[in-house]
Amino acid sequence: MDTTRSQELFDRARELIPGGVNSPARSWTSVGGTPLFFNRAEGSRVWDEDGNELIDYVCSWGPMILGHAHPAVLKAVQSAAINGTSFGAPTAAEVRMAELVVSAVPSIEMVRFVSSGTEATMSALRLARAYTGRNKIIKLIGGYHGHDDALLVSAGSAAAGHGIADSAGVHPDYARDTLVAPYNDLATVEKLFADNPGQIAGLIVEPIAGNMGVVRPVEGFLEGLRSTTEKDGALLLFDEVISGFRVALGGAQSILGVTPDITCLGKIVGGGLPVGAYGASTEIMNTVAPLGPMYQAGTLSGNPVAMAAGITMLEELAKPGVYEELDRKGAALAKGLSEAFAEAEVPAVVNRVGSLLTVFFTGDPVTDMDSASATDRDRFAKFFHAILEEGVYPPPSQFEAWFVSMAHTDQDIADTIAAAKRALARI
Repeated sequence: MDTTRSQELFDRARELIPGGVNSPARSWTSVGGTPLFFNRAEGSRVWDEDGNELIDYVCSWGPMILGHAHPAVLKAVQSAAINGTSFGAPTAAEVRMAELVVSAVPSIEMVRFVSSGTEATMSALRLARAYTGRNKIIKLIGGYHGHDDALLVSAGSAAAGHGIADSAGVHPDYARDTLVAPYNDLATVEKLFADNPGQIAGLIVEPIAGNMGVVRPVEGFLEGLRSTTEKDGALLLFDEVISGFRVALGGAQSILGVTPDITCLGKIVGGGLPVGAYGASTEIMNTVAPLGPMYQAGTLSGNPVAMAAGITMLEELAKPGVYEELDRKGAALAKGLSEAFAEAEVPAVVNRVGSLLTVFFTGDPVTDMDSASATDRDRFAKFFHAILEEGVYPPPSQFEAWFVSMAHTDQDIADTIAAAKRALARI
């Protein structure tokens, strides 16, 4: 691949932007090399500044579930923008968008729109503290819930206990009030509640993990979280920024049968534009200003152009057969990749839920952050670059999900599997 133009832009960007990128996930730090700079996308394909055409499984980290530049979404954005890009005042589009979200997601009776997934989780934690009058929260190791101070915390080498900040600049008091436990480890969560009775405001979890790679909850785990939080009087928060509207119209909660107290949304809900949301029962949401004492605001919240994109996206996803088709495509890709690894005698597992999947180079099951971290990340980096050379763009990190869209054709999937076989032969 010729990457001359991308290299030139990256060199210039590093003089002006920290690391040359506006989000660390774009930097290719974990796989090495120069990140590609893109200038066009359509359907299942992206084109970089050097003209390289790639089958895209990043899909802007999830929101392009219909494919890039979907005609209906583009038309909605253009129509809304003609009438004005921002008012800082209520619009009919916000009401329609709220109706769609409330009708789709089981746990949500009222919703507040914000501008990012991070803003949604940050606000949801504040809401949990305000509603319960408590300060401590629990997060699970490997769960990334945005860059809010209270959530940039992990357990270090300890299995559970008080957190240690992952980022410089995080006030130590935030770390002290954030408790951590491994994903899929109910016993440790129960011990944290036993050791901190009546002090925990809420527990936040991805019902289907997507930030340690795709990891399913083991049987009984989410049900145990629901029971344990209820018993203590704490709230259960689902971060469905990735899984919401991706695995089902009602999110993971609608197919896993566990209803949280607060749900955080993002990615798809904005139709590719910057939108996040958090919602809960009417009783809990009555705590939010101007109805209640929990203050949260945003000039661009409910932006009319973003609402138009989100409305169109959700209306398209509500059409019959969409999720069945996404699941079929995801299953075909996962099966083909698994067979390619087996033929090449390369130890690998493919974790999949619907149109989300992750390739892990290991012979063992991946069920939490420890087992994800024990995989062969050097081999993943080699595979990433090899399959990129073959015309396929997977996420440039072992700990991210591949996203399949409605725009991916059966031929795209067949071509991807063939590219994987060639890539494996090269490495």
